[in-house]
Amino acid sequence: MKVAIGADHGGYELKSDMVKVLESLGHVVLDKGAYKFDHEDDFPDFAAPVAASVQAGEVQRGIVICGSGVGATIAANKYPGVRAGLCHDTYSAAQGVRHDDMNVLCLGARVVGVALAEDLVKSFMSAELEAHEPRFQRRLDKVTAIENDQISKS
Repeated sequence: MKVAIGADHGGYELKSDMVKVLESLGHVVLDKGAYKFDHEDDFPDFAAPVAASVQAGEVQRGIVICGSGVGATIAANKYPGVRAGLCHDTYSAAQGVRHDDMNVLCLGARVVGVALAEDLVKSFMSAELEAHEPRFQRRLDKVTAIENDQISKS
């Protein structure tokens, strides 16, 4: 599978570890930066190109890492068609894909260690949408309708 990955200074070191994990699993990795450590860089500058790659269909999945993962999640979810989830447990990393068609995994490098991050990435990358379940598609359709402003967001 083709996957884009990006991280700000908070996730810079963890990103290089996750690139190795992804490549060892046979995935093609598009590194969207940061390419050097810069304590002053900003998470939207790396979440945006990852989300844009997913949105454009350049990659099937994305991973964004910042200090807490929260900012990266917020930024990535601004892109229509991107379903980014912040995960700190393997259940959510897989279930988000299986039931919600999550296509961007967000990690908080100051929250999870390397070993857990590796497990999260493996869970996320190995999961597939359970498309045979009509309830999951019905829910996705409702999310898409909200995204397209076709139903009330209240």
